[in-house]
Amino acid sequence: MKFKAACAWVDQHHRHHNAPQGHQFSLGVRSGDGRLVGVAIVGRPVSRHFDDGLTVEVTRLATDGTPNACSALYAAAWRTARSAGYRRAITYTQDGESGASLRAAGWRKVADLPARPGWDAPSRPRRALGTENVARTLWEITTHNAPPLPEVRDETRDETRTPRSRRKRCPECKQPITSTPTGRPARYCSPACRQRAYRRRTRLR
Repeated sequence: MKFKAACAWVDQHHRHHNAPQGHQFSLGVRSGDGRLVGVAIVGRPVSRHFDDGLTVEVTRLATDGTPNACSALYAAAWRTARSAGYRRAITYTQDGESGASLRAAGWRKVADLPARPGWDAPSRPRRALGTENVARTLWEITTHNAPPLPEVRDETRDETRTPRSRRKRCPECKQPITSTPTGRPARYCSPACRQRAYRRRTRLR
């Protein structure tokens, strides 16, 4: 399908998302009498950790409720991506969605992800989309030679962290010092740097 037509269908039929900003390709499924009953929009992974050039993400999928339309679209999306050289496809479902259509198309569950407060942050304000604070499930389907999936990370940025420019640095090697949640704050980045500083102080006495 043309991207514009797929976006129009998503805006009309998707339960909780608007159309995405772009795509790699979009697909539609028709009923026996020729009616368009669903679309899938496939693009680059939204999370940069999964954007390795070998992975695509089904970013939107919407149907009018026709039986088996969802599983047909998930299966067709993977066939198209695999024929284009991709080795993995991923997608997400929200809490409360069973994922039966994904299982029927051969996809498997990877991880249950906790709810996140949204993308809004002091450094980059974002408007609320109405999908915040909802747990999600990550799904994938792969070729036999797909590389391992990167570690699944919490995509919510921590804006309370100390800015990089103000992080404490080791007086010996000038590398950032990793803070610990408990105990006395570290003065050096490693035991080796602490030992070098001790030897230098000893020589100066």
